[in-house]
Order: sequence, then structure tokens, then C-alpha cells
Amino acid sequence: MAEASLASTLDLLAREMAGAEDAWWIIGSAAVALHGGDPGTIADIDVIVSRRDLDALYDRLPLSDTPDEGKAIFRSQRFGLWSEPAMPVEFMAGLEVLREGEWLPVQPRTREGIDIGGVRVFLPERAELIAILELFGREKDRARAATLRNI
Repeated sequence: MAEASLASTLDLLAREMAGAEDAWWIIGSAAVALHGGDPGTIADIDVIVSRRDLDALYDRLPLSDTPDEGKAIFRSQRFGLWSEPAMPVEFMAGLEVLREGEWLPVQPRTREGIDIGGVRVFLPERAELIAILELFGREKDRARAATLRNI
């Protein structure tokens, strides 16, 4: 997707999340791009939120609970896909990743705010994002982590 699609979607996302009661984070390819790494293709924006904030988003936005079947190594307590923006946004509360037969929680501990065109978005600090990408273990995630190490 084009950089303009990412920027316009981040703008909408930041505005929707401005009233969030709990911490939230962008992870995955969009977070790699925001840290200055090479994310490869950015197909969507992955956002970790609290259950309370995701419930509130369901009240405000046309979200669907249809996770991508191609991502069977991930599950969450609640999922919401927002497909109206230029780039789809996937909200996940209680995200877990399957590694060696065990479901492991994915919950960032660090939080860095970045201003993009007058709005603020949040992501894990670079070292923690690298650790999350390595936990995911997919080839594309390992490649993204490698680009962040070289910054």
C-alpha cells in the first residue's frame, strides 16, 4: 500500500483512539515503518488494545470479528477489523501467538509516542518491537526485525 494510505489511516486511527482509557500500541509492519525500518509490504495496521477499549470501538465503528484465516498462529480474546480506512486496521485484545505448541501472550511493556502530521500514535520501543517480531517467528517478521537492528 502507498505511504499516503498509511498516513491517512494512521490519522483516522489516532483520532479514534484519542479517547482510549487504556494504553494501546501499533505493532507489526506499520510499527517497523514508524521506527524507520523496512517493513516490506504493509497490508494492514495491527493494534493491541484493551478489551474495554475494543468494546468501546465496537460501539463507535463498523468493526467485524473476522480474523484472517491465514494467520492461524495468532489468536485474541476479542478481535475487530476496521475496513473503512484506506488501509485495514486490526484491533486485538488479549493477543497470543502459538510457538512450539504453546500460546504465549503478546503484551508490550514499553510505549513510545510518535507524532505524525499532528496526531500521536504509540508503539513499543524498538528493542521490544524486535523481540515481538522474533517471537512471531515468521520469515517476514525476522526480516523486519533485522532492518530495525541496522538503524
